[in-house]
Amino acid sequence: MARISRSTALRARHARLRKRIAGTGERPRLMVRRTLHHIYATVVDDAKGHTLVAASTLEKDVASALESRTNLAAAKAVGQAIALKAKAAGIEEVVFDRGGFQYHGRVAALADAAREAGLKF
Repeated sequence: MARISRSTALRARHARLRKRIAGTGERPRLMVRRTLHHIYATVVDDAKGHTLVAASTLEKDVASALESRTNLAAAKAVGQAIALKAKAAGIEEVVFDRGGFQYHGRVAALADAAREAGLKF
């Protein structure tokens, strides 16, 4: 029997989650994606198919204050940045989409920082 690759398993987990999670205009979806080098957060209105706000460690204002773009501090910075941008856009509540990743480590740190900055899940 052939083994399933990590990327295939991740896509399958995310597809299972997306059956139950969808963002609306009133409560968009906060999507998290992480790689070995960066972490990304995007707020999406799935009804219209539009990205409302986004933040990542690729942005100069977020990355300039960080020693590393791959640790918990970077995830917290991205969480705060996405919450501030969402609040500025008039978004108070979101549905959290962990993207098939385990709710642990950097994903949990991003979510906690976004909650502390005022987003409601």
